Amino acid sequence: MAVLRVILGDQLSKTISSLHDADQDHDTILLCEVQQEATYVKHHKKKLVFIFSAMRHFAQDLQQAHYRVIYHKLDDAAPVSRFSDAVARAVQMGDFDKIVVTEPSEYRVLEEIKLWPDLFNLPVDIRPDTRFLASHSEFRSWSAGRKSLRMEYFYREMRKRYTVLMEWDQPIGDQWNFDSDNRKAPNATIAIPDRFRLAPDDVTQEVCTMVEHLFPDHMGTAGPFHFAVTAEGARGALQQFIEQRLALFGDYQDAMLQDEAWMFHAHIGLYLNTGLLLPLECIAAAEQAYHRGQAPLNAVEGFIRQILGWREFVRGLYWQNMPGYDALNFFDAQRDLPDFYWTADTRMNCLRQSVQQTIDHAYAHHIQRLMVLGNFALLAGILPAQVNDWFLSVYADAFEWVELPNVSGMALFADGGQLASKPYASGGGYINKMSNYCKGCSYSVTAKNGPKACPFNYLYWDFLDRNRAKLRANPRVAMMFRVYDRMDADKQQAIRSDADQFFKRLATKDHTP
Repeated sequence: MAVLRVILGDQLSKTISSLHDADQDHDTILLCEVQQEATYVKHHKKKLVFIFSAMRHFAQDLQQAHYRVIYHKLDDAAPVSRFSDAVARAVQMGDFDKIVVTEPSEYRVLEEIKLWPDLFNLPVDIRPDTRFLASHSEFRSWSAGRKSLRMEYFYREMRKRYTVLMEWDQPIGDQWNFDSDNRKAPNATIAIPDRFRLAPDDVTQEVCTMVEHLFPDHMGTAGPFHFAVTAEGARGALQQFIEQRLALFGDYQDAMLQDEAWMFHAHIGLYLNTGLLLPLECIAAAEQAYHRGQAPLNAVEGFIRQILGWREFVRGLYWQNMPGYDALNFFDAQRDLPDFYWTADTRMNCLRQSVQQTIDHAYAHHIQRLMVLGNFALLAGILPAQVNDWFLSVYADAFEWVELPNVSGMALFADGGQLASKPYASGGGYINKMSNYCKGCSYSVTAKNGPKACPFNYLYWDFLDRNRAKLRANPRVAMMFRVYDRMDADKQQAIRSDADQFFKRLATKDHTP
């Protein structure tokens, strides 16, 4: 029996389920760079270089292992526009008995694959993606009957199931979550290790040239490029994090410093999300570092929670709520995404720093994404669809299954509380506490109103005021409404006036807010 095995661009692992029983003598493996996938949003050039170079290296590894491989490049004489076109060409070339593919990570791709049996008159075996640690059925079983889904309780079940940081049936340290220890303000004098860097080889340099030629109007530049593009390189990035950054990751995971893009974060999300690293190997590496005395419990637990808890939770939520989750707009936000999200041309230094780092590196850490970029979009009432497209476009680790719940659910509260128990909205005080951005800003974070006031300050209260009907029953924001209601009428009017003037300036294309 000859089988056509299709490997998608985020399935670059030799343990992927579609390869479990591959026959080197009879089967063919298909990988393809697809025009539609490169352009359905305008992906950052470094993201495209990373994915296409990683795919080409993975194909080479399969060929060296004596698999028969068909590979389509975007700069071929006749590139493919869709996955289905590549499969059609392969089916015409070979006499296959069936098609095997691991379930895609994104709903729209799964819908395309479901059409293949009729398109090609062949059975299609869509296998579970066993790289993830909670199956769809396991997540459904956990969530069944719950009034609300909260990551913390899901995470505890995952810790128990995989015996991670456990002593018998109890968590090491006698508590599940050390997040309260992980909120230290930044220290501008602390030595931050340089990021992991690998020099691009000939394959990657060829991809850089192709991306610059084919996608000239996408964000950023293809080079300089330093990401790993193989499993071996990704393991090197993980090892460097464990040795150099993990010990202080917990303390400073929420901290932001001017011109410091990388801080103490791992920068491995792109490798996990494409299969170059597997979740359990990352979890095991961190847990071993704790037992060796190499990193404290708050840092190790915080890192593991992001993988074993948050990553698995948002994936479960995504599949449980698709289709339709991408259309949710709880606050009926209608403003267009400001141009400065693409250019960094804004007087608000926190936004300028976060966007410029995104342009330069296709990376920003989770607090920049949530409490600066996402917080502004929430307070300003930006259309969720436009915000989602932007986040999906610009970050090298962004795929819809992980991006959409984080943006629509966490940053924008567009799902009305399916993911988060309250909107993650804040004024300028939080950003000032967790960064040194405010010192270099044109606005004053201590001014609450007027032309010099930090826009986050009055936009926060304006957001609460205009969304009172939808939020007043939420117990986690009730106190803030009481604070607002105690303000005198002149103060409330000043907030509304400042917000109105800001939004008028925001809508003026020749004005930089």
